[in-house]
Amino acid sequence: MTIGSIGEATESYEAWLRRRISVVEEGLDQKHTVMAESPFTFLRATYYRWVSVWPELSAALVDAPRVLAVGDLHTENFGTWRDTDGRLAWGVNDFDEAHPLPYTSDLVRLATSALLAIKSARLEIAPEDACDAILAGYQRGLDKGARPFVLAERHGWLGDIARRELKDARKFWKEIEGLPVAPDGMPETARAAVARTLPDTGIDYHVRRRVTGAGGLGCPRLVALAHWQGSLIAREAKAVPPSAHVWAGVAAESSKEDAKRIAFGAGRAHDPRLEFAPGWRVRRLAPDCSKLDLADLPGQRDEHRLLRAMGKETANVHCGSAESIPAVQNHLGGLPEDWLLTAARVMLKAVRREWKEWKGLQKNAE
Repeated sequence: MTIGSIGEATESYEAWLRRRISVVEEGLDQKHTVMAESPFTFLRATYYRWVSVWPELSAALVDAPRVLAVGDLHTENFGTWRDTDGRLAWGVNDFDEAHPLPYTSDLVRLATSALLAIKSARLEIAPEDACDAILAGYQRGLDKGARPFVLAERHGWLGDIARRELKDARKFWKEIEGLPVAPDGMPETARAAVARTLPDTGIDYHVRRRVTGAGGLGCPRLVALAHWQGSLIAREAKAVPPSAHVWAGVAAESSKEDAKRIAFGAGRAHDPRLEFAPGWRVRRLAPDCSKLDLADLPGQRDEHRLLRAMGKETANVHCGSAESIPAVQNHLGGLPEDWLLTAARVMLKAVRREWKEWKGLQKNAE
């Protein structure tokens, strides 16, 4: 389903969303503002638009071999968590739009976000070098097989970046404690999943409301906050609607089993505090378990190395579709050398054009 304008598409998607979940209207209002801030944030907030526009503008790439893909992949969909052994891990941290897709969709979206990040000075690297780095990491990931990013004796440079950017604990917990109380508490549908992520049984917690993110704004987020063994612990339960592919009419229904398959796939360090329930995703909130914003990264960093790691982590996810990897490698080898840069530039123009259109709509609405 292709909607003629970004305004019409947004209205259609949000009407559909209201039929699927209890939308937080305050969050949707905030999302509309975020969409107007920059082309970079516009891309992050409008995966529903990508679903219908990308196949038309990248028709030559749509027939590529399919894998279980992230879908809503971009340069700020990466973060840290603690694995089963308590080690700091890094990788893709949002699978709410996971869906079987041509492998090229994830790569083009990641590259498009990188070009937008370059335009907004979030990254300092030439566009062609950014795309080369993503592809180099992806190809190496396919060739070597899935290898999780555990920031211990390996990936020291990435570990240094991640640890420097871990959120200040006092500030973090002050913000969490300052969240407004959720008067209706934790929904029954999410309560069991929350309990499974807690370190002990019978922990009493208070429930707070949280509004954050970009694409997920409007989806209810509830935080279970408790004192346990002398310190605070928190779990976030986020309402997760079906994939935007369902709204676009390219899928009859989406399965949250897709998100679970990626999150707990062999190519990733498992997060023992991540749980799924019908319509909900629960995860640990802590200073060392969060998304890394490009704007917050230290000035001294290797952009090429960082994007290469993002490409390799994309391969880690795609390697979960092991039966498709030989076909992916064969298809990838037959593409022109500059295919990713060319495709990303096409999408960059489309995103910037629609962002300007949306910005005009918002200005007229004021």
